[in-house]
Amino acid sequence: MNINETLGKKIKTLRETFHLKQIDIAHALQISPQAVSKWEKGENAPDISLLVPLAKLFGVTTDSLLGYYDNNEKNIEASVFVSSIKGLTSKIQKLSDEESALWMNGFLTQVTEAVLKYDGIPVKYMGGGFLGFFAGPNHQNRSILSSILAKKTVSEDVSIGLHSGNIFLGTIGHKDYASKDISGTTVNIAFRISACASATGINASKKTVHEAQFDRIINLRTENLKGIDEPVEICEIIVNG
Repeated sequence: MNINETLGKKIKTLRETFHLKQIDIAHALQISPQAVSKWEKGENAPDISLLVPLAKLFGVTTDSLLGYYDNNEKNIEASVFVSSIKGLTSKIQKLSDEESALWMNGFLTQVTEAVLKYDGIPVKYMGGGFLGFFAGPNHQNRSILSSILAKKTVSEDVSIGLHSGNIFLGTIGHKDYASKDISGTTVNIAFRISACASATGINASKKTVHEAQFDRIINLRTENLKGIDEPVEICEIIVNG
């Protein structure tokens, strides 16, 4: 087995361990899905400039990626995207169970498409809620652009929270039922920011906005979020027509 085949097998194993698709890896690294497919088949190898971002995505060292030794760390730098629908409970009460599922599938598809448009990675649905993340180059800016698109295109009144920092990417749950998930303080803060979204419906931490160098914001404020020790500075994102 040559070096390309060995590396390709390692990449495929890591990807499947995290329940990620080839297109998820492509989005995170801002490359084509075809490139990832060729890596895994051993037809080609990642460019040397992609080895560090690829290792960070999987939470391993470049040495481990290249087969020198294993590292169980799975922390990566990312922007977390959390959305929910206002008035979800009251709306569902007026629908049958089947109608509720059809209704939720409609707006969840719209949110997912907005995230995929800017190469985000969907993680899971929680009733009418959505959790995803953006990794790789310009992940902060891409998370903001996707939230603006979601607000413009989703048919329901959606609230979105964004926060950037380190996240844990892995499988969570019983070994027979575990699925891909993300966790950590960054994720918790994103959920809390989403819960307090007001006015425009899109709230992002100042950290995300600052790192994205995004200036279409209003109402910078400091919030004491439930369960979070330190106050968090939050901005509302302006959505132009």
